[in-house]
Amino acid sequence: MGLGDIPGCGRGAYALRDIPEEHTLFTVPRHIILSPRTSSLPGLLGEEAWKQFNLGKRWAGLILCMMWEEAQGESSKWSGYLADLPSTFDTPMFWTSEDLEELKGTALVEDKVGRDQAESAYREQLMPAALSRPDLFPSEKLLQYYTLERYHVMGSRILSRSFTVQEWEGSEDEDAMAADADTSIGSGMDVDMDANTPEHLEPDEVHEQDGTASDDGSDSGDEEDTAMVPIADMLNARFEHENVKIFYEKRALSMITTKPIKPGEQIVGNSHCALSVYVTNQSFYSQWNTYGDPPNSDLLHVVELLASIVVEAVESSGKAVGDVQERVDWWLDRVDYDIFVIQSDCEVHELITFVILLIMPVPEWEKTQKKGKLPKPRLKQEIVPILNLAIEKRLAQYPTSIPEDEMLLQTPLSENKRKATVVRLGEKYILVAAMAKLRVLESLLQEDALRVSKKRKLDGGAQGNGAKKTKT
Repeated sequence: MGLGDIPGCGRGAYALRDIPEEHTLFTVPRHIILSPRTSSLPGLLGEEAWKQFNLGKRWAGLILCMMWEEAQGESSKWSGYLADLPSTFDTPMFWTSEDLEELKGTALVEDKVGRDQAESAYREQLMPAALSRPDLFPSEKLLQYYTLERYHVMGSRILSRSFTVQEWEGSEDEDAMAADADTSIGSGMDVDMDANTPEHLEPDEVHEQDGTASDDGSDSGDEEDTAMVPIADMLNARFEHENVKIFYEKRALSMITTKPIKPGEQIVGNSHCALSVYVTNQSFYSQWNTYGDPPNSDLLHVVELLASIVVEAVESSGKAVGDVQERVDWWLDRVDYDIFVIQSDCEVHELITFVILLIMPVPEWEKTQKKGKLPKPRLKQEIVPILNLAIEKRLAQYPTSIPEDEMLLQTPLSENKRKATVVRLGEKYILVAAMAKLRVLESLLQEDALRVSKKRKLDGGAQGNGAKKTKT
């Protein structure tokens, strides 16, 4: 396995020779994974203080641990690792207001960039914790290692490179044995080019972070489940094109191939991000040439659609029945989300269910309430126009059209504006592809309805003829 610059993808890993399926590329001992579970800072600060400053929530604790480990210099076992991580980012968190305006209409709106929320966590959690313990955070180091700028850098490192790692279970003796192993990054990392897949490993318990744009982890799970995994974080992610997956043991994580990899081929993991998340997390994007069909699948074909837009479409079509807000609240009580995703394959079962819920007659709605179950996502003719209208309303949120964006990409643009244009255009391609598929489905539904109607007429005619009396 080699590491280097890969055209269109930035830094990444690639195969140096043929690698077979189920081959262990490398193993990462858990004790060299950087997290609040492995850093000594939480223990030094104390459990009570850790809770007092809410450092166990979101990413605040992990960011503080990374800042503290960096401040320890060479005495930290992660010194070399942290020094090798990028310190400059061109993600929207660091964009100007003018560049952010280019993202208008996309899923990456200002609240997802999250600068204000992230800085609030810095002021209200991290700095009070640091100022409370000058013995751990000397004043001469505060202006060098604990600045707002370094906070954003660490947050961006987490956002683009972290993994969600399941907590390991084991006795204190077993954990002590792990801690006693060689802790240097160089010798602690076991790169085994000939190992076979251990049968006792369990797959898919470690996931690359694919959360939101805020670098305080505001929409992520517990911060203590988020960790920096050396070497593994060098791999790029590519939706449905992964050729490796992380498996875990009690005291180690192993990166294992899921299919053969040829020499020179990029080694990639899986991710589940919307288009805009890639610009936010990794600045990893590609140009799309045709509607809904990118030249490669570096980006997940997903666009977000707010439930409020769907409600508007239902009401505009005159199909809304009863108390719409009551039905929306009932939906939220059961699924707890008000954002739908539209993919280029137009598999929108949840969206169909939501529309059915809003337009069903009152007696049917009352039965649904009593059963406490969502209706099945059965697509009917009357639903298709509503879905199309919702997509049209979503397209209207962009300040530019598809032809305008395509023309823009043919002109010299700043890197940030080019990325924003690619995101806008990619989302529009998905929406247009979805509408095209809906037209096909609508045509099939109409043909089916016509076929049923003709059959009924023929059956009715046959029954009528059979009922005639014979004249004498």
